[in-house]
Amino acid sequence: QVQLAESGGGLAQPGGSLRLSCAASGFIFGDYSMCCARQAPGKGFGWVAAIKDDVDEIFYGDSVKGRLTISRDDAESTLYMQMNNLEAEDTGVYYCVKGTTGRVEYWGAGSQVSVYS
Repeated sequence: QVQLAESGGGLAQPGGSLRLSCAASGFIFGDYSMCCARQAPGKGFGWVAAIKDDVDEIFYGDSVKGRLTISRDDAESTLYMQMNNLEAEDTGVYYCVKGTTGRVEYWGAGSQVSVYS
């Protein structure tokens, strides 16, 4: 059974940092591309970042370029998203996703990030 357990969200001030983690189980993590989506308050889902299984391609949404770094530890079956220089617009629920932006296979439950001043 596929499980994606997000952690690391919470409250932060503008300019601060958060590190989101996604612990995966139930599948061979290293064989799959992984993504991160965000749902901002009152808005639909948007892709934040994506990383291929062989890490040769990484995608970042325009709103987070230069501030977010996605990485993966296949030995630990964990996806990481380091978010720096947080902005109020980063507020939302962040979802770990198994698959690509064009072919979603499974969603995690999400982790709330709230950036406030």
